[in-house]
Amino acid sequence: MAIIKPFKGVRPPKEIVEEVACLTYDVMNSEEALKMDEGKDASLLHITRAEIEFEKGTDSHSDPVYAKAAENFNIFQEKGFLVQDTEARFYIYAQTMNGITQYGIVGAAACQDYLDGNIKKHELTRPDKEEDRKVLTRYLKANIEPVFFTYRAVPEIDQIVSDIVNSKKADYDFTAEDGFGHHFWVIENSEINNTLEQLFAEKVPCTYVADGHHRTAAAAGMSKEFASNNPNHTGNEPYNYFMAVHFPDNQLQIIDYNRVVKDLNGLTSKEFLAKISKNFEITSESEAIIKPTKLHDFSIYVAGKWHGLTAKEGTYNDNDPIGSLDVSVLSNCILEPILDIKDLRTSTRIDFVGGIRGLGELSRRVDNGEMAVAFALFPVSMNQLMNIADTGNIMPPKVTWFEPKLRSGLVINKLD
Repeated sequence: MAIIKPFKGVRPPKEIVEEVACLTYDVMNSEEALKMDEGKDASLLHITRAEIEFEKGTDSHSDPVYAKAAENFNIFQEKGFLVQDTEARFYIYAQTMNGITQYGIVGAAACQDYLDGNIKKHELTRPDKEEDRKVLTRYLKANIEPVFFTYRAVPEIDQIVSDIVNSKKADYDFTAEDGFGHHFWVIENSEINNTLEQLFAEKVPCTYVADGHHRTAAAAGMSKEFASNNPNHTGNEPYNYFMAVHFPDNQLQIIDYNRVVKDLNGLTSKEFLAKISKNFEITSESEAIIKPTKLHDFSIYVAGKWHGLTAKEGTYNDNDPIGSLDVSVLSNCILEPILDIKDLRTSTRIDFVGGIRGLGELSRRVDNGEMAVAFALFPVSMNQLMNIADTGNIMPPKVTWFEPKLRSGLVINKLD
C-alpha cells in the first residue's frame, strides 16, 4: 500500500506567494525564465533557474549555477521569503482551468515505494535529466518542486478534502498570468492528518506518476545516496521521502498531444492521402478544423485542408495496452511505413504540439511552410494510462499532456 506522510513544508508568506510561485523549471528556457523573473526579487526562479543571475549563455548545469541556487535558497529563508511550518502537515493544492477545479493532496511519498514498484511509471527517463535533478537536490537538500501523481479515487479522502475546502478559506488563492487559478489549504488538524495518512496506507494500493518521471527517479536515487552516506541511517529520515501532489484519477483529464511532420517523404498530398486510405476511412474534408471526437478517430491537415479519419479494424488491438493507443496506430500505419519516421525520440523531421495550444496551431505551422502535414489525435484516457502502468508497459514518446502545470514555490520539502 502507498506510504504518504505529512511533512514540515517550507512556504512563502501569503503576501508574496504570487511573486514566489512560478512555472516548473522544465517548461521554459533560460531566456524565458529571465523574462518571467523581471521585477520579482522573491521569485523561486532564482533557485530553480539560477543561471538567470549569470551572463547569457552560462551552462545551467554547471557547478557555479547549482551553488548559486543553494545560496539563494538559504537567502530566501533568511529574508523570510520562505518559512518552515513547525508541524508536519498535509496540504491541499487545487487548480482551476476553464471553470473546472481539481483538488490534490500534497504529501511526502516514500522513495522505497518507487523502488518497489508501488509508485508506477509509464515513461522512460533519460540519465542526463535525472542527474540534473540529483545534483540540484544534492546542493539544496530539498525537493524544491513537487511531482504530479494520481491514484484511484477514494471516497473517504474525497470527503475530507471537500469538507476542508468548503469550510475553510484558502491560505493562498490567486490567478496566475496564464489565467489558471491556484488555491492552497494547510491542514492544521493533527487528527485529520493522521486519518489521511491511514487512509492512503489502507485504501491506496499504489500511486501513478502523471508528470515528473525524472524528478521521481532522481528523488529515489538521492535517497539511496543520502542513506549510504549516513552511518546512522534508520529509514525514517526526511530524505527517504519526496514531495508529490496526489490527485484522484476521477478529477484529471489528459489533453491531446499532436504531431507535425516536415515533409511527405517525396509524396504529393494526393499520393499521401491515397496511401493513407489503405488503413483509414477518410470520413470528411473541410477547410475548417476537424477535431477527433473518439478513440481511433484522427484528423490530418495537409495542403490547406482538414481530413477526418477513422482507423479500420485490424489497425489496432483494444486488448493490448500499447496496441490500443492511437499514437501506436499512427506510427504503425502512417509515420513509419509511409513517412519513414521510425524513431520518434531521435527523428528531426517530427515535432509534438500539446493540445493546450489548440488545433489552430497545427494548421498554422503547416500554412507557414514550416511543416507539411499535421496529425490531431483523441487524447489518452486515465484508464489507458493506469492500465499501461499496471501491466509494466511504457508509453511511446509524447503521449500525455496534463494541464494546468503545477506551480513551484507554494511549498517545499526539506530533506535534512
